[in-house]
Amino acid sequence: MEMVPSEETQFVPREIHNAAEEPRVLCIIQDTTSAKTVNERLTLNLPASTTLSKLYEDVAHKAGYVKGTFDLAWGNVLDMAPLEHNSEMSLSESGFDSGGKRNFLQLTDKDGEQPQIASDESAAADSSGLDDSSQERFIGPLPRDGSACGSGDYSSPSYSYSSILSKSDTGYVGLVNQAMTCYLNSLLQTLYMTPEFRNALYNWEFEESEEDPVTSIPYQLQRLFVLLQTSKKRAIETTDVTRSFGWDSSEAWQQHDVQELCRVMFDALEQKWKQTEQADLINQLYQGKLKDYVRCLECGYESWRIDTYLDIPLVIRPFGASQAYGSVEEALQAFIQPETLDGPNQYFCERCKKKCDARKGLRFLHFPYLLTLQLKRFDFDYTTMHRIKLNDRMTFPEELDMSPFIDVEDEKSPQTESCTDSGAENEGSCHSDQMSNDFSTDDCVDEGICLDSTSSTERAFKPKSLLTFELFSVMVHSGSAAGGHYYACIKSFSDGQWYSFNDQHVSKITQDDIRKTYGGSSGSRGYYSSAFASSTNAYMLIYRLKDPSRNSKFLAVEDFPNHIKSLVQKEKESEEQEKRQREIERNTCKIKLFCMHPVKMMMESKLEVHKDKTLREATEMAYKLMELEGVVPLDCCRLVKYDEFHEYLEQSYEGEEDTTMGILLGGVKSSYMFDLLLETRRPEQVFQPYKPGEVMVKVHVVDLKSETIAPPISVRAYLNQSITEFKQLIDQATGLPAETMRVVLERCYNDLRLLYVPNKTLKAEGFFRSNKVFVESSELTDHQVPFTDSLLWKLLDRHGNTIRLLVLLPEQSPGTLAIRPLYQKGGEDPDGAFEESQGNRKSVEAILEESTEKLKNLSLQQQQQRSSTSDSQKSSDTSDFEHIESPTQDADSNSSLCVAADNRELENRIRATPGGSGGASSDNENQFACEERSDSEVNNDRSTSSVDSDILSSSHSSDTLCNADSGPIQLANGLDSHSITSSRRSKAHEGKKETWDTAEEDSGTDSEYDDNGKSKTEVQFMYFRAEPYSQDDASWETQKCLVVYVDKRITLAAFKQNLEPYVGVPSTQFKVFRVYANNQEFESVRLNETLSSFSDDNKITIRLGRALKKGEYRVKVYQLLVNEPEPCKFLLDTVFAKGMTVRQSKEELLPQLKEQCRLDLSIDRVRLRKKTWKNPGTVFLDYHVYEEDISISSNWEVFLEVLNEPEKMKSMSQLAVLTRRWSPSTMKLGSFQEVILESSSVEELKEKLSEISEIPLENLEFAKGRGTFPCDISVLEIHQDLDWNPKVSTLNVWPLYICDDGAVVFYRDSTEETLELSEDERNELMKKESSRLLKTGYRVSYSPRKEKALKIYLDGGPVKDPGQD
Repeated sequence: MEMVPSEETQFVPREIHNAAEEPRVLCIIQDTTSAKTVNERLTLNLPASTTLSKLYEDVAHKAGYVKGTFDLAWGNVLDMAPLEHNSEMSLSESGFDSGGKRNFLQLTDKDGEQPQIASDESAAADSSGLDDSSQERFIGPLPRDGSACGSGDYSSPSYSYSSILSKSDTGYVGLVNQAMTCYLNSLLQTLYMTPEFRNALYNWEFEESEEDPVTSIPYQLQRLFVLLQTSKKRAIETTDVTRSFGWDSSEAWQQHDVQELCRVMFDALEQKWKQTEQADLINQLYQGKLKDYVRCLECGYESWRIDTYLDIPLVIRPFGASQAYGSVEEALQAFIQPETLDGPNQYFCERCKKKCDARKGLRFLHFPYLLTLQLKRFDFDYTTMHRIKLNDRMTFPEELDMSPFIDVEDEKSPQTESCTDSGAENEGSCHSDQMSNDFSTDDCVDEGICLDSTSSTERAFKPKSLLTFELFSVMVHSGSAAGGHYYACIKSFSDGQWYSFNDQHVSKITQDDIRKTYGGSSGSRGYYSSAFASSTNAYMLIYRLKDPSRNSKFLAVEDFPNHIKSLVQKEKESEEQEKRQREIERNTCKIKLFCMHPVKMMMESKLEVHKDKTLREATEMAYKLMELEGVVPLDCCRLVKYDEFHEYLEQSYEGEEDTTMGILLGGVKSSYMFDLLLETRRPEQVFQPYKPGEVMVKVHVVDLKSETIAPPISVRAYLNQSITEFKQLIDQATGLPAETMRVVLERCYNDLRLLYVPNKTLKAEGFFRSNKVFVESSELTDHQVPFTDSLLWKLLDRHGNTIRLLVLLPEQSPGTLAIRPLYQKGGEDPDGAFEESQGNRKSVEAILEESTEKLKNLSLQQQQQRSSTSDSQKSSDTSDFEHIESPTQDADSNSSLCVAADNRELENRIRATPGGSGGASSDNENQFACEERSDSEVNNDRSTSSVDSDILSSSHSSDTLCNADSGPIQLANGLDSHSITSSRRSKAHEGKKETWDTAEEDSGTDSEYDDNGKSKTEVQFMYFRAEPYSQDDASWETQKCLVVYVDKRITLAAFKQNLEPYVGVPSTQFKVFRVYANNQEFESVRLNETLSSFSDDNKITIRLGRALKKGEYRVKVYQLLVNEPEPCKFLLDTVFAKGMTVRQSKEELLPQLKEQCRLDLSIDRVRLRKKTWKNPGTVFLDYHVYEEDISISSNWEVFLEVLNEPEKMKSMSQLAVLTRRWSPSTMKLGSFQEVILESSSVEELKEKLSEISEIPLENLEFAKGRGTFPCDISVLEIHQDLDWNPKVSTLNVWPLYICDDGAVVFYRDSTEETLELSEDERNELMKKESSRLLKTGYRVSYSPRKEKALKIYLDGGPVKDPGQD
């Protein structure tokens, strides 16, 4: 996680403190002039005496606009005039609040024109970078009120591009943080501010013919440095640099150590610079040398070697010490302090030929020109097994004298032998760069001691004045060892000023701010002092040698090499092009565009049009965008204002073809409250004008004779129109007589309201932007009955509650399940013994055809005798059954499509016949010879339905009443016969309990069948119609599929009975599975619940198998394996019944286990027990009865445990405890052993444990396990993390709370000594325990944070394994 410095570490210019006596005004300005800037905030902290004119000037300067081309208005006051541009009133006189209160302003367009971007000349002052004339008024960061962010512009990890457009007042350019690349930004800014490195990089010339510029690290660094020096932006991206590293976008989310990056980057540069003048640049600037020696204290013999280093790692706190080093000088002294090798650590002297006391240490021989010190603040705490950060205080000087740390011996001892094993790396030495380590060939004369291999006694010393280094870069880390934020404090060698480079923010700082990075607190330095110290402190220090003969200055622009001048010009042109593109973006309107495509139906896209483009030009752009060329002529299209949510056509733009889009849309905005619709018409039609204030009404014509509802016709009306006037309007559109017209408004889903008051307005009736009405005009007596009892209401009620389901039928032939084994899956092939009976079965297609034909012949008189649906069953919600009709559909289909069979099953009720046959063993029922059934059986067949005229199907829709040609005028709004439908909503019903068929709820005990599978209650008939599914579906192509239109208020029981003739078996012999996302299936068994949770095009799978009866529960059986790595193993699904004993359930379960799981078990060696998640619980005794002694629920889970001996649990008063021995002497845990207790006595538990372990009672200690079974715990933590030997006498009290079977208890021998481990053994055991516990799901507290290694790829990127994709 990215972190930024805390409040007290924010770097604030000195000018604020000097002006503290004057109150200041905090202004927060939101730039609303474009979509790119609307989320940005400009923050100004100004003196209260600042005038409004000066405020405009400062805002223009900060935002990069030309003064006078924008307005400022109060952000929290509506319709208020903007602030005056040239007013000399002060901010305090103008109503601004001071004293830290926030004043919110909005930067808006002036006179409808966007602000002008400041020209290069106006920004020239910024390019100098060092002009302090603007510092008399501080334009500072927003105070953070305790937030973790640096400023208002830095309040989010994701930056807005507009926040980096203007250069910082300091003249320096920041770097954009890609995500967690602050460590990279800090190092890059330090290298950029190093004159010797920057100048050397500029002198290197890139040869494009030899390398790809994208993968060239030096070239991308060169480009970056050029942009940092010449760009007018506030911050620039580093993506090109990281791309040259071979990194992808995921690397931006990996935070690394800045010192590690420095090493890896220098290595990469050296590889890239081979065979060039810069080949040895890194070594010349950063490499030093030291001697790693061992001197015998008896004879003076010294063995040594030369190592090179690029940085010096300084310990903050010595290992095991309680205090940290107080300064860099103290840490350096400790670095070269030798240690004595004595006792068991004696050194074998080659001269003495024996082990002798010796002195081992390091000596600096040569210091680099650029000295890098790494403060080792990250450590590992072996007590907590966590990485930690040491925040102790460590001071560092601005000038560091390194002469006390150089090798000052007068001469080499004659007894000393030189070992030139150069490049070797000792574990006690600094890191070696393992590059140029041949000290004998180093002809570079530099500061420090320079040894010549040809002379054994000469040593040349540099004067002390030449060993003085000046600090110029402090890389600061803020945060913890788990993560944090880096930024750099860098001193410019141009003016000696310190600056804070915090990603894209650059600001001036002082020496006091540098001292704040020392770390620590004001108190004494104790062992735990760093825990309470500031987490913001210096991590890397870079010093430069003070040597006037070598100290360089930055190359000026006019002194650039020719290839750099060309690069500057190239980058300038690129930046200008980007600026022009940005200007275009600022003036581009982006708005959602919809189109009812004649072929592709409703299409959605985004229209991007310049604000100066006319409506005619925008229409042509939308025409091409929606791919209408060759389908509809351009002159048959127009753009209209559209509300997608309400499907409402708000306004058309007649006569405004030459008006610009900026005016029509109300300017360039980040988002619009409306959309655009590209409307089409046929050549013979005319466009209907849409005026603001109109409402759109979708009119569905209802035909009571054929019981059909036509697709909608769009009609425009006004809210102040009366119902009489509205009927006349519908008369013009549909041709229905207004005198006999009934109009029904659907105010919300299935909330039907008859509009019968002639003078009442549409607004009073509840009309809104988009409405749906049903109209009917006939001479029937249906007008005279109450509306809720009328045929019209019943037809609309059915229309609103009918859903379309896709039902997948099983592959088996009908009737084969009656004698199938219970456990055979529905998808398996039937046994060969039943093949001969399949010839007598009818196919599903035949059953579909026969059933449909039979139901066609149901007389209307018989149906009308049935009682109608009660009002209480009317749903408050509906599904919209409007269907989109192809514009190419011929009107000739009306003759066949508008004729519908009788659909009045809504009023039918089917009553169960007491003597009806419903058993699964009936051969006649299994054969389903429908023509041979008795009348009573036909009346009880739940599949009763008719071939409806398909009020829902687009292929059966009638356009007789909605043809535009039949009206007095031709309307071409594009929506007359092509409704823009929204997705269907399915909600709860009034008076009905809603159910959601989830895995947790889809197995229950509710049943509407008696023990013989017969219907025991009167089930109200609901609309049901099924037809073969014709559309190809890849996942369902191999099986039969039905499309079922059904009233969603139907119960699952009635739905299953309606499916009987299509499945081929009784409803008690098949199961219904609802198919969810990702093809997950869950069984639906709550037979008394409705289908209210289903919605259109939900999929249902039918599987053959016995459905649950009353009092039955589906149970999942898992095997408990206490001593296995995975103690919970699924076995099978089975059925338990209410009133069944545990022993009876085991008797039924064992044959299933033998057949399906190949487990041949004895009933006396098996127990069932409660399962809670993965925890074993109560042991069920054989005489326990389900639902009486044992509570059972839907989708119940139970453990089956195989016993090694006959069951010892005989009574509920007994307690079964799982115990495990911990052996400290071997650091191992034993296997689980079960202990049966007669009571909850602690004494009895200890006696049982003593008995099985032979540990004396007085030495036995125990502790309760924690967490989920098997309560795993690391052997490195068990001795301290558990509460051993609690002082209680019973198990059922705190802190044990062992009240049920299955508790885990660890025990040990208190006299057993803990195994002493070496550091290597402990680390090895730690790894093994981590691996073991992670497999069991145990959360290892000491597991180190997994980090991705930092790598820079010289060939452009890592080689990926093709198999990984």
